[in-house]
Amino acid sequence: MRLWILALLLLASPLHALGEGLQCVPYARAVSGIQIRGDAHTWWGQADGRYDRGGKPRVGAVLSFKAIGSMPLGHVAAVSKVLDKRNILIRHSNWSTINGSKGHIENDVRVVDVSDDNDWSRVRVWYTPLGDLGTTHYPVNGFIYPHKVLGERDVRQAVSTLLGGTTYSKTPVTIAATKPAAKAANKPAPVLALKGEKPKAAKPEKNGDFALSGALLRDIERTASKERKRG
Repeated sequence: MRLWILALLLLASPLHALGEGLQCVPYARAVSGIQIRGDAHTWWGQADGRYDRGGKPRVGAVLSFKAIGSMPLGHVAAVSKVLDKRNILIRHSNWSTINGSKGHIENDVRVVDVSDDNDWSRVRVWYTPLGDLGTTHYPVNGFIYPHKVLGERDVRQAVSTLLGGTTYSKTPVTIAATKPAAKAANKPAPVLALKGEKPKAAKPEKNGDFALSGALLRDIERTASKERKRG
């Protein structure tokens, strides 16, 4: 039950640090339903003949990044919202380095198409430590479209299953806050700095492979209470 509640909280909040480790591939697979395995840079080729591919963003599609020198394994991320022809929001993991570690989940962060022809061949991606879009222009292959777009309930269940089957270091989950994504194409969707209890100050309560602070457990219980009332 607690894993299900934690999954709801993961999808409601933009960023979570889960110890040492959630890679981009299992998270993209969980939230998109696209059943491809292997390093991210192989997804585009593996999708050929199995999934439709294209150059236009759609909710639920996976954005496939090419391998480059600073990112030799490539990257994959799922589209959570299409804002306009040049701006989308994505869900992905293991992108921003925060508090000296990677393996963080970031939901609803901005990606901008910076290609000359608006063909989504090159993008800039929100980088939380900067509080802005990163300066690198990343080459991408395009979008891989799932056979069926997962509903939010199915996404939550998939994330819950993913977290239940993965071992993380016993580090308190930290949460970042965000403001709604900016509508204007030239305004970055702001993500505030990490806030709340610092891991050293918190007295975590162990829950399986996680160590959750008392404040976070209270947030989880409030979320669960709201979900029960809705049901």
